[in-house]
Amino acid sequence: MEGSACRPLFLLETSVKNINPLALITAGILLAGCSGITTTPPVEEEGPVSFFTGKTGGVKLSDFGSSESSGGAMPVNALLWRAALDISSFVPLDDVDTFGGTIVTEWYSLADRPDERIKLTIFVIGRELRSDAISVRVYLQRRDGDSWLQAGRDSELETKIEDLILTRAREIRASALSETAD
Repeated sequence: MEGSACRPLFLLETSVKNINPLALITAGILLAGCSGITTTPPVEEEGPVSFFTGKTGGVKLSDFGSSESSGGAMPVNALLWRAALDISSFVPLDDVDTFGGTIVTEWYSLADRPDERIKLTIFVIGRELRSDAISVRVYLQRRDGDSWLQAGRDSELETKIEDLILTRAREIRASALSETAD
């Protein structure tokens, strides 16, 4: 038994003596070269996907009631946001970004102007219910045969829609205040 236990040690001693010094230096260089390897961190999941746009980002509905939410407030005025959604609901929505405060609609032809179509881009900019916290862009296109040509913006319609949104936001606030007073 004793002889078999000493035998591997004996083999180790003879094998170290027989190793070429050049091989030891080469092995040392190779091992030292491995120490500089950088590893990439694991890829994180993208997070929740918006059911409006199919894009990543946003917040899960279950996060709204949790105490871990950041500040617990929307980054834009909730009354203006709701009013902007109400007023723009006559046009199909293309992209809605709650935390960026942006609503973009698809192109839409008004019934009284079949050779024109509009696209709305609504920006809810601030957290206060003020006229400078909402900005609307109405882009126009006119039909030319089978194609649509850019016709600029309709500033008069932009102002009307901004006024409608502000009026609707005030109505929402007034109804909320009357409900809490009762």
